[in-house]
Amino acid sequence: MNIEESIYPYNPELSRLPFLLTGIGGSRYQDSVTRPEGYQWHQILFCADGEGILEYDGRTVELHKNTFVYLPASEPHEYYPVTKQWEVNWITFDGNNCAEILASLGMSGVITAEAEDTAYMEELFGKMLTSQKTDILYSGYTCSGLVYDYIIGFRRLFAADADNRKSRRMSLLLPALKYMYDNYREDIPMTFLAQLTGVTHQHFCRLFRSTMKMRPNDYLTGRRIEEAKRMLRENRLTVTEISEACGFRDPGYFSTTFRKCTGVSPVLFRKQHID
Repeated sequence: MNIEESIYPYNPELSRLPFLLTGIGGSRYQDSVTRPEGYQWHQILFCADGEGILEYDGRTVELHKNTFVYLPASEPHEYYPVTKQWEVNWITFDGNNCAEILASLGMSGVITAEAEDTAYMEELFGKMLTSQKTDILYSGYTCSGLVYDYIIGFRRLFAADADNRKSRRMSLLLPALKYMYDNYREDIPMTFLAQLTGVTHQHFCRLFRSTMKMRPNDYLTGRRIEEAKRMLRENRLTVTEISEACGFRDPGYFSTTFRKCTGVSPVLFRKQHID
């Protein structure tokens, strides 16, 4: 959808609508935009072709084809092209209950989402653009509903993209997770686990924490404690033997860690789980 125009509808009589389209447009050659104080309205941008960069809150995000971006009102930001042609379509919006509804949808900060299929969103965008050009009397009311549909469509894309990203991160971590699960008795360097995933040590730790919601060492400790609980229930080995078998070189540290994870000592755990 090649667009080279900007429309800013104004109708103060519609200000009490829950959603209000305040602007719509696009350009095949999007220029740099710098807003140190943010923008007065909420925005959703769509990168239709080419590549650009978004900067906000000290972060830098690459915007590729089929990427959507939600920018809350008053959020300082800057975006600019990387390729010669950077096609960006956008809408801006406000409304009487807009902020509350956006917050209920989890849209309280900047959000980016990559979409595999953009047909539905492009159809809604086209309807808003056509309404502004042809429906003088009722375009404000029509676009109020379309803005809401567009927001919900974006929210679905964001949720799906988040699931896809987590799935990709899990796939990347699987070799390291499997190695820790199978070799929990060993002292495992984080650099070795990073090599299994094909990333740097620092990236591996960030990736692991963001995906698993814990540090790699915490995961390894949890695996060791679960195995220790199994051994304690079997009542075959001493606590010291179980400590060493589970990768704890110091029985005292093992007991402290076990109590921290389970709330009881290894000895008491055994008494509670042996008939």
